[in-house]
Amino acid sequence: MPRSLNVLALRLLDDVQSGSGDELGVVHHALGNGASVVDFGVESAGSLEAGILLSRVCMADCGRVSIVSGSAFSAGWPTIQVETDQPVAACLQSQYAGWKISVGDYFAMGSGPMRAAAASEELFTQLPVAETAQRVVGVLETGQLPTEDVAAYVANRCQVTPTDITLLAAPTASLAGTIQVVARSVETSLHKLFELGFDVRRVRHGFGTAPLPPVAADDLSGIGRTNDAILYGGQVTLWVTGDDASLEEIGPRVPASAADCYGKPFLEIFRAADHDFYKIDPLLFSPAQVVFHNVETGNAFRFGNVDPSILGQSFGV
Repeated sequence: MPRSLNVLALRLLDDVQSGSGDELGVVHHALGNGASVVDFGVESAGSLEAGILLSRVCMADCGRVSIVSGSAFSAGWPTIQVETDQPVAACLQSQYAGWKISVGDYFAMGSGPMRAAAASEELFTQLPVAETAQRVVGVLETGQLPTEDVAAYVANRCQVTPTDITLLAAPTASLAGTIQVVARSVETSLHKLFELGFDVRRVRHGFGTAPLPPVAADDLSGIGRTNDAILYGGQVTLWVTGDDASLEEIGPRVPASAADCYGKPFLEIFRAADHDFYKIDPLLFSPAQVVFHNVETGNAFRFGNVDPSILGQSFGV
């Protein structure tokens, strides 16, 4: 793992916190207890570049995020492309939204390198990380800007003072928020493999794409579109080590199509589950297609397929 995920991510924010956030359409706030909050789309406009920056912070700058043209959905359609040579650190120890932050009436899904500083999720017992950070940064998927109480809670869990906390906030129904969620194509494949018991340390490099949906009118619709972008349009390639037999065995269970509920727009699935993620088949949350390149044997294995018709229905095209 890199020396400090939080240090790497905070370097990306130097210009924003020194006052140049106007160019990105983001706004920096200082809370009463000294914590820093950067609004990437709650009350600010955000931008394409802000979405890329937010995604890179999520990955602790251990990967590259770009907007490219064309995807399996449609020629010329804007697509979020992700590359990483440090997939476990970038995706599981930082980018995965595994921290449910609930303080009073406030709720957000937390991701980014602050998770490595807190290291309180079950995932970190199996992927040990020694991240003792002097300053921490995290990303909140939320429609509300964090309060002093929220910043104090995060600081306490990360064992720093509120003055050493930087929180970036964006709702799913915002441009930057949409980009950072769709930038999780590789992350969802890594997490799926982890949940299936695969030794993710075998994954040496990751590359993924997913179509960027139109920004939704509300967060619920945004959750539907961004999930569909990956479930039905995400294409991931992983370079791995080890034997071929294990890849052939686990491969069919990795794509989203392994779930019984696959084949409907995510909002329909979500409604049927009473808007409870925990009632949804966990095998669903992964890209539409995953390809393994075994760097030791020279063989490649492809599983799953994209579904442009579901994407068109979800995106309103």
